[in-house]
Formats: sequence, C-alpha cells, structure tokens
Amino acid sequence: MTATPTSSSSSTCDLCDVHKNDSSGSFRVLPPVFRDYGKRIRFAGPISTVKCFEDNTAVKAALEEPGLGRVLVVDGGGSMRRALVGGNIAASAARNGWAGVVVDGCVRDSAELAESDVGIRALALVPLPTDRKNQGLRDGVLLIQGVTVRPGEWLVADEDGIVVLATPP
Repeated sequence: MTATPTSSSSSTCDLCDVHKNDSSGSFRVLPPVFRDYGKRIRFAGPISTVKCFEDNTAVKAALEEPGLGRVLVVDGGGSMRRALVGGNIAASAARNGWAGVVVDGCVRDSAELAESDVGIRALALVPLPTDRKNQGLRDGVLLIQGVTVRPGEWLVADEDGIVVLATPP
C-alpha cells in the first residue's frame, strides 16, 4: 500500500453529485451523526477496520502501526459509555501517518484530539476510558449506522459529511 493524500481533491458534495444515481452500492453516505474532533477537518484514504465494544485494545494496536495514509473505521457498537479513542491514541495515529479515524462510538480528551494532526469523527465525547480485555476484530466488513464499510474501500470526509467508495475518487 502506498502513501495517500490526507485530503481529497473532491468534496463529499461533488462526489455525491457524481454518484447520486448510483444504485450499485459502490458509493455510500454515512448518516450525519458524526461530530468532528481532530485537527484535520478534511481527510481521505483507504479504509482499515476494527470491530470492538467498550474495549479499545484493537484500536490502539491498529493506530500504533504505520498508517500509510489510511483511515481507521471503528465499529464501537454506538456505545455512549466508554471512549475508544483519547489523546494518547490520537497522538499515536498522527505520529504513525494515519489520515483519520471514524468511531461509531465515543472519544475523550477533546483538547488533545483537536491538537492531533489527524481527522477524528465520533458520535460524542465521554470521559470514561475503556477496559482493556484484549478483544476486538481487525479488518472485517462492518455495518456502521446501517452502512456497509469494507477494508480497502475509500473514505472521504469533509465539512459536509463522510462518504465511502469502492475505489478511490
């Protein structure tokens, strides 16, 4: 996998204009439930995935690896009880070259997240960290807010939303 840009030359609105009649399922829009917490508002890259519930062991391990411009999509089951990403993990993601992290769940350490040079989207903030039980699945197909997300697909995020494409825009 080669390095990828941290922002897309195509906006999510432009991509939606091009793909608005796509019925193949290769273009999907995530619902507008994610809030922005990272320093990067616009980010794009190939997708890597983690599925976990109130245990961020697999999230931490993934973001400690070289990101190569990828976006980690985390299926946290929409939990509002525990934060799957905090300041230390976000700093690791930025340091290791991840373009972004999208969490179907919560994050914490908002001031630190805002200073981390990585895109971070999540449902909400909650101060409680996870318990680490060494659970979680890597690089499987996810269902995020009713939208299928596959490893190797492409995610584009900007001020207007988040879209997933089967191939780079």
